[in-house]
This record gives sequence, structure tokens and C-alpha cells, in this order.
Amino acid sequence: MADSLQDLRNKINAFVAKRDWAQFHTPKNLAMAMIVEAAELVEQFQWDTPQESLQLSAKKREAVSHELADTFVYLLRIAEVLEIDLIAATDAKIKLNAVKYPIEKAKGSNAKYTEYL
Repeated sequence: MADSLQDLRNKINAFVAKRDWAQFHTPKNLAMAMIVEAAELVEQFQWDTPQESLQLSAKKREAVSHELADTFVYLLRIAEVLEIDLIAATDAKIKLNAVKYPIEKAKGSNAKYTEYL
């Protein structure tokens, strides 16, 4: 089991290398694959009520975890191929979102920032 994001990246990179799949892992292909997996995640909740989506059976929880993992693997591969540090990128994005969504305007609201500019 991977102990860190770097361990997980190394494990995925080794998996890809052993299968000679890097040749297929262009950003375009990986982004498309990630969206397919994200759609499969959405499918798990398609006809659920909001409450049902919070209370997963063991079988459904496992299916959801598999789709989350598939999506995450493709996300990590895109970042790997493009040499993007996801932790740094996420930290920078949180800082940008703090400016876009100041607490005094965004707290308790689901409005997009453009609605209160």
C-alpha cells in the first residue's frame, strides 16, 4: 500500500511502464479517460435521492470507491505527464478561490462568484 502521494505516483508509473502504456498517455487521452471514469462515478448516484447518496450499501460503497480510484489515477497520470505538482497547484487554487469567494459574501451560499461581483 502506498504511504504518500509520491509512493502512489511511483506505483502507478511502474504499472504503466511494465505495460508500455506511456505511449498512449497523452494529456488528451488521459483527460478523456478521466471524464469517462467520472461519468461512471456519477452513474452510481444517478437516480438516488440526496439522502440515499449519503447512505451507501457495502456493495455500492465499493463500486463508488473503484470509480473514485479510476478517476484519481487518471488525474495523477495527467499531472505526471505534464509535470504539474498537484499539491502546489491545489494550494495555489485554494488561494485564488479565497479571493473569488470571500467569506463575507460566500458563507452559506452556493452562488457562483460572478453573481456577487
